[in-house]
Amino acid sequence: MDKQQFFLFFFAFGFLVPGMIARASANETAEMLELAEKASVPTRRSLSGCEPTNPIDNCWRCKPDWADNRQAMAQCVKGFGTGTTGGAAGEIYKVTDPSDDDVANPKEGTLRWGVTRQRPIWVTFEKDMSITLKHELVITSDTTIDGRGAKVEIANGAGLSLYQVSNVIIHGLHIHDIKETPGATIASGEGKPGPRAKADGDGIMCFGSSKIWIDHCSLSGGPDGLVDVTMGSTGVTISNCKFNDHDKVMLLGADDSHSEDQVMKVTVAYNKFSTGCTQRMPRCRWGFFQVVNNDYDKWGMYAIGGTSKPTILSQGNRYVAPDDPNKKLVTMRQPDIPEAEWKSWNWRSTGDLFENGAVFIDSGADPQLTPEQQAGMIAPEPAASVPTLTKDAGFLTCSPGAPC
Repeated sequence: MDKQQFFLFFFAFGFLVPGMIARASANETAEMLELAEKASVPTRRSLSGCEPTNPIDNCWRCKPDWADNRQAMAQCVKGFGTGTTGGAAGEIYKVTDPSDDDVANPKEGTLRWGVTRQRPIWVTFEKDMSITLKHELVITSDTTIDGRGAKVEIANGAGLSLYQVSNVIIHGLHIHDIKETPGATIASGEGKPGPRAKADGDGIMCFGSSKIWIDHCSLSGGPDGLVDVTMGSTGVTISNCKFNDHDKVMLLGADDSHSEDQVMKVTVAYNKFSTGCTQRMPRCRWGFFQVVNNDYDKWGMYAIGGTSKPTILSQGNRYVAPDDPNKKLVTMRQPDIPEAEWKSWNWRSTGDLFENGAVFIDSGADPQLTPEQQAGMIAPEPAASVPTLTKDAGFLTCSPGAPC
């Protein structure tokens, strides 16, 4: 109930209920007290400081026992990543050691040891820590990395790799200043370590993977993409993340020659593209993409781009253009692609909010969605509510025993 309803309720309750209770039976009295208890719940939540802002966060953030029921968060994913449970079926493992000394035979207690188990596992962190990865962190299927309750930085080294895996959740990490790293012999499971080529410096790289949920991460800085989803990856949701200070932010689709990305379905929802983001928010190829209720703040070149006839549905986003009069376009199609060709691509803007002269160039038509596409869509909230929907984007400061 809103504030006015709250005071009217308790005004009436304070004057009328005492007399009613005096005349009521025991059962009627119990029913009236239960009604009062239910009516007061939203107020107590508000007083506790817990005000979740979007449908994903509404699922878990106001529960003070979240730290005792961490794996329940797996029920909260929406979009095309729906059904991703990560390590919810397995044990909870706690990282106690921030080192990364032996990438071929990682030590128990380290992050690398946890993510290379070949069984469902839910990785948590004992305390605040900064982890500098010597080489890319190769993550196995059925894994969750859950940074809630600690400030966890992946910084000044390699990034995270999801290579031909499925069912992975990455939540609550601060990933920044990632570096290119040379090839090495690296553990990618519990068996014999194998050779890996040079890593280009992606923050999170998804290659040929499915059922992936990246949520409440903060990402910035590095030589390549902050998030790359390529080579037939699909069933991905990227939500509640904050991106800043980066050139090529998010690549969805490897290149124009890789038609296997036609299967790709990705949801980009409730994210904040903030200070210093230049381009690729995202850049799409071949697949089907819902970009919904994100906040874009003054891109350097453009916000959304693509080639190879992707379907891009932009719904309920807030686009604030840069002040430069030559950079007002939200959308980018390669200048060497004839207009007669890209005019048939289904790029549609619905309910978006355009500020400071921002312009979205539509093309194609509203697509007829397949049942699978329809099932993965998030219903957009009004674009005017985007600042609220995204105000807690990025990693969260959470304390066990209190709402996050």
